This record gives sequence, structure tokens and C-alpha cells, in this order.
Amino acid sequence: MGQRLLKILRAFLLAVQNLTRFPVGNPPFDPALSGRATAFFPLVGLFIGAVWVSLFYAGNLLWPPAVTAALMVVGGLVATGGMHLDGLMDTLDGLGGRDTAHRLEIMRDSRVGAFGVMGAASALLLRFVLFVSLAGEAWRVLLLAPVISRCSLVWVIFVFPYARTEGQGSAYKAYTGRRETAAATAAGLLLAGIIGGGAGIVLLVVLVAAGLLLGRLFCRLFGGLTGDNYGAVNEIVEMMVLAGGLILVN
Repeated sequence: MGQRLLKILRAFLLAVQNLTRFPVGNPPFDPALSGRATAFFPLVGLFIGAVWVSLFYAGNLLWPPAVTAALMVVGGLVATGGMHLDGLMDTLDGLGGRDTAHRLEIMRDSRVGAFGVMGAASALLLRFVLFVSLAGEAWRVLLLAPVISRCSLVWVIFVFPYARTEGQGSAYKAYTGRRETAAATAAGLLLAGIIGGGAGIVLLVVLVAAGLLLGRLFCRLFGGLTGDNYGAVNEIVEMMVLAGGLILVN
């Protein structure tokens, strides 16, 4: 029993380590355990949302909304290391390839192209505008967005094949099965219900479906998904939750 609890704790710490830059020490790396840590993705999303909530309410006590929104954008990048935004940039650059192999080759290139730069600038601007527009019970939206996007991410990992034989996301694909997906879904539904009630659950169901549609599109374009595509799905779904949540709280 003690060993099982220890493995669960290690998996959780690996999920935090993989998705954020929060200091969690240096848990021993285990590819299988790291892959199965996807079960904890929605819970880690809750912690990222807590960073946004703290910045939103503390910032609005001191500065105008635009300054607070800028701090929230930066705070999100610091909390996650910008890894999902980097995935979005690489994915958008890859769309310019002439065929599947060329698209994958472009995404592997460490240089950033015009599509990636424009996509990143647009994503950051949209996120800033969404944060500025928050009012009412903003904390609900700020907590829901990273929870739902990471629940969607687990489903995308589970459903679609991996496009490469190796890569940062290959362990997730190899070890994310029905059990991990069910656990992440249960956690996502529970958190969405607690935070947003029935509306939160509806948002989760609708946007997990939207994430799967994105995954299907990327699968057709890239012959499967990569870690960069995972990051792109997370970024897009997260912004969709923020936009949809604005309608609910405003």
C-alpha cells in the first residue's frame, strides 16, 4: 500500500514537473510513470489557474486592468515555461509544409518561421484581451480554462496515433490508456462541476470535443500527432474556454 501511494505521488510530481516550472525537487524519472502521469493533468491545470486568479485579484487592487492582464499573460508563461505556446508556434510553422514528411521536418527545426511568430503574437494578444475583459466571477473562468484544456489534452493523447517513433510526447502516448484517460476525465468533471456547476461541465464536454476535432485535423496533416501538436491543442482549447467563460460570467 505504501509503495503504491509513493508511486502515485511520484506520478503527480512528474506531471507538475512536465507541465509547469513549479519547483517540485527532482523526482526520479521513469518513462512509464511519466506517461501515466496524464491522469493528473487536470489537477495540475488547477494550480496554473490558481496563479492566474492570484494575479487577477492582487493586480486589480494595485493597477488598471490592462496592467493586470499583462502580468497574467507573463505569469502564465513563467508558470508553464511557455512550452504549449512553443508547440503552437511549431505546429503553425509546420502547416506551411508541402507534405506530411516536410511538415514534420519543419516542426523539428529549432528556428521559428513567420507563421509561428504571427501565431504566437496573435495568441498572446487574444489572451491579453480576454484577461482585460474579465469581470464578475472571473475566478471561475480562470480556474476552468487550464483544467478543461488539460483534460482535452489527455483525450487527444489517448485517441490519436503518435507521428514519430520518438519525441517528448511519445511516453505520454505509450502509457496513456483507458485508465489514465478515465481518471483525468473524472477529475476534470469533478473540478469543472465544483468550479462552474452545470455550465462548467457543459464547457468541459463541448471543448473536449473541440479538442478532438483539432486533433483529427492535425492527425490528417501530420500523419499523427507530436508533442508540438499536443501543446497547440492545449493553447487553442484554453483560449476557447476563456472566450466561452466570458459569456457566462459577464
